[in-house]
Amino acid sequence: MIYSSLSQRVSGSAVSAADEHYHFRTIWISDIHLGTAGCQAYYLLDFLRTHEARTLYLVGDILDGWQLKKSWYWPQAHNDVVQKILRSARKGTKVVYVPGNHDELVRQFAGLHLGEIAISDEVIHTTADGKRLWVVHGDLFDSVLQHARWLAHLGDWMYTILLKLNRWFNAVRQRRGLPYWSMSQYLKHKVKNAVNFISDFEHMMTEEARRRGCDGVVCGHIHKAEMREINGVLYCNDGDWVESLTALAEDFDGKLHLIHWRNRLSSPMNLGGILEELPAADSLPA
Repeated sequence: MIYSSLSQRVSGSAVSAADEHYHFRTIWISDIHLGTAGCQAYYLLDFLRTHEARTLYLVGDILDGWQLKKSWYWPQAHNDVVQKILRSARKGTKVVYVPGNHDELVRQFAGLHLGEIAISDEVIHTTADGKRLWVVHGDLFDSVLQHARWLAHLGDWMYTILLKLNRWFNAVRQRRGLPYWSMSQYLKHKVKNAVNFISDFEHMMTEEARRRGCDGVVCGHIHKAEMREINGVLYCNDGDWVESLTALAEDFDGKLHLIHWRNRLSSPMNLGGILEELPAADSLPA
């Protein structure tokens, strides 16, 4: 049973690992950005300790090689995340690492196993109810990254500055009893070019999934959690663990859920507050 007893109110920076455990068939997480100050490693550890899955997909940007090249930042919590994933793999969880642009050095090991972790550029996942999902980070379909890499690095630098400002801003909001507010998410929804970029990205991903004969795509990269159908193809973005604190999960019936872990930090534990399900649709491609 998924989230059958979610009645605890959570406060503070992290939740006890003694909380009830939740079991899924599959979990997808991406854009953790270990090695940066923006990584919410404590919250991710809480999530990993309370959620188990037969298969765990790491959908890119798990490590942030771009930032680590500039300056070394690796607190104990980041090491704990790596150790937790390795322990899960040793205990029988199938862990598949699909690298992204920030950890692109890992792509040279595609097709190999690093310990119990399989490395692959992309994967086709079949859900319990028979849907074929193309799993890929998504950076190869980012036109800015492919054709103006310097601009992508500039954008990454600006995003880092924005995160620092956002932490200060939300520290003030927290003292006033106000909920978390994301400046970057606000700009993504309000700036026309950002909105158009996200829309174009989503459509490119679903069209490529259709071309590959898949029913849907699971990706990350743009740090915007989403689950919807686009022209009959399922688009799932598992978000990030910098601001959104989201993951995608498949239950044992093949049903997909977006898990919003930030809601756990400020709301009573309840099914409606944590899980987001795909709205009912007439049909999916056979």
